[in-house]
Amino acid sequence: MFKYMGELLLVLTAIIWGSGFVASAVALEHYTPYQILAGRFLIGGVILSLIFFKKFNKLNKSTLIKGALLGLFLYIAFALQTVGLQFTTPSKNAFLTAVNVVIVPFIGFLLYKRKIDMYELTGAILAVVGIAVLSLKLSSDINVGDVLTLGCAVGFAFHIFYTAKFVKTEDPVVLTIVQMVTAAVIGCIVILFRGETSFSVESEGVLNLLYLGIFSTTIAFLMQTVAQKYITETKAAIILATESFWGMVFSIIILSEIMTGRMIIGAFLILLAILISETKMGFLKKDKMKTVG
Repeated sequence: MFKYMGELLLVLTAIIWGSGFVASAVALEHYTPYQILAGRFLIGGVILSLIFFKKFNKLNKSTLIKGALLGLFLYIAFALQTVGLQFTTPSKNAFLTAVNVVIVPFIGFLLYKRKIDMYELTGAILAVVGIAVLSLKLSSDINVGDVLTLGCAVGFAFHIFYTAKFVKTEDPVVLTIVQMVTAAVIGCIVILFRGETSFSVESEGVLNLLYLGIFSTTIAFLMQTVAQKYITETKAAIILATESFWGMVFSIIILSEIMTGRMIIGAFLILLAILISETKMGFLKKDKMKTVG
């Protein structure tokens, strides 16, 4: 098996999510946030079910329960992020969502008495600092949007943690299908209760919703689930946190956003965080051994 399979798949996932910022912005001009959530998960569930229908013979009670739990965490996290964005700034929303990177190792410690890897924790903290430099506009005010977004970070942290735990014993493809279908069912129930059943059929809106459904949901979450079979949950969270870095890259390329010194520093800190968590500074230890020798 390719040594860095998990890392490679998660980097690709983060790149796709980063590109999804542009698609989300355009889609929001045509659909409500809850319609987008229902739409993207419905597209994901249908596509995965059609492509991997032969995998359904591996579906059992254990996979159903675990996949449904992941789907619940996923929808709650996205919903809290969406609602939170209505009361706080996009930069704060992005930063507070990224706090899930630091929460992940503590879930293992508090619930399962799992020892915290100090290199991974250092990398996680550095990643959050990098995202703060990259996206946060200084403001000390705390409002309901910030609290909801922190709830979203907790939701994503639990999703990443339990994906890593469940994928050790379950088929990652079946697990992804169940969580997509669960999130889609919840999403459809929500828009029915909200009375948001009228959908725009304008090509611009439909194409961007399809992009979110096919790439940012179907492909990205399938890659994330498969990748977490080969990598620790904290490393996964750190690599997925580069989503904000890739969002910046695509904003510069597609939306002609100007690169600033803050962006460069933030990007450097995020990449340094990955380097520390991946290598555990092993290259420095080797240099010291050579010096002693």
